[in-house]
Amino acid sequence: MAQTMFTLQERPAKVIFGTGVATKLGDELRDRKLKRALLVADEGIRKSGVLDDIKKSLKNAEIGFEIFSEVRPNSGDKIVERGAQIAKKESCDVIVGVGGGSSMDTAKAIAAMVTNEGLIKDYEGLNKIKELPLPIVAVPTTAGTGSEVTLWAVITDEEQRRKMGIGSAMLIPTFAIDDPLLTVSMPPSVSAATGMDALTHAIESYVNTATQPISECLALEAIRLIGKNLRPAVARGENIKARYNMLLASLMAGLAFHHTRLGNCHALAMPLGGGKWQIPHGIVNAILLPHVMEFNLIGNLEKFALIAQTMGRRMDGISLKETAEEAVKAVKELSEDIGILQGLGEFGVKEKDLPEVAQEAIKSGNVTVNPRRTNIHDLVNICKKAL
Repeated sequence: MAQTMFTLQERPAKVIFGTGVATKLGDELRDRKLKRALLVADEGIRKSGVLDDIKKSLKNAEIGFEIFSEVRPNSGDKIVERGAQIAKKESCDVIVGVGGGSSMDTAKAIAAMVTNEGLIKDYEGLNKIKELPLPIVAVPTTAGTGSEVTLWAVITDEEQRRKMGIGSAMLIPTFAIDDPLLTVSMPPSVSAATGMDALTHAIESYVNTATQPISECLALEAIRLIGKNLRPAVARGENIKARYNMLLASLMAGLAFHHTRLGNCHALAMPLGGGKWQIPHGIVNAILLPHVMEFNLIGNLEKFALIAQTMGRRMDGISLKETAEEAVKAVKELSEDIGILQGLGEFGVKEKDLPEVAQEAIKSGNVTVNPRRTNIHDLVNICKKAL
């Protein structure tokens, strides 16, 4: 391994991981002398019964709570404003995000806007939040985003119809509850999309230029776990072993990219997931990932070859380049096996739209760490292949 200089940021977060640990939420809040929680979720989570054990845990610990279930996919700044108003009105002293990335990111943003002035869009970018947010708790019900251990919240500017990244170490949740049982109710399509999101996090973190030894270990193990467990998790949602391993992989991938950023796939996913197309984040990553990998192969053949091996591809009797190409085939086959077969064109993206998409994507800090230098023309060509 190259002798790379790297730093590890001190993390305030605590992760409680395991089957059935959702019942510990109330005790954790009581131990911190917190008294009233705003539960941030979407309407589907509220109706599904996922909140039942969480509410019971809060009641047993004598923690009061309000439920804010206005979260939507690609949750917007107006939702954040309403959530912050309710948190203030109800004197909540902790914000608990229960759900996928949108719920956890919305919870982070609400916690920030209870203590900071202005609008959430004022804090777009890195390290612009001034005042410490309310304590944040993340309870993922999908295995994909890793938001429970990262400093980012992605919120949609509803007027401009674009996604904004708000990043601050103060947005890292105070603690996370990672309970595989909460992911069992995910339908196959959501399991597939969120699993491909986690795989994209792991692969982009592993091959980018900001990589370091600790993140590499986390990312490569996440790739291995996803390669072995995503298919069975999609096939039978009640497969607890597969659910456990997928949630673990998502967590590990989140820890990896927290320190390294990502790459071209996520740079492009931001404008394609916002704007007029609103492509679900996991789906757009699944569509783009093989094409981004194909573009990036020459940037690090050795690492792509190791991805192929980690995903179970045979390396006997073929060249390094051919082995690296097997990584692209492995990702394509995984995506197809779990039912993700679309192209960008099926979501209304036209070839004439691609320069606009590329212009927005090139602004992302993810492009700067991509393993192959990238210009707007390159991004257009990647998207063209993904149509």
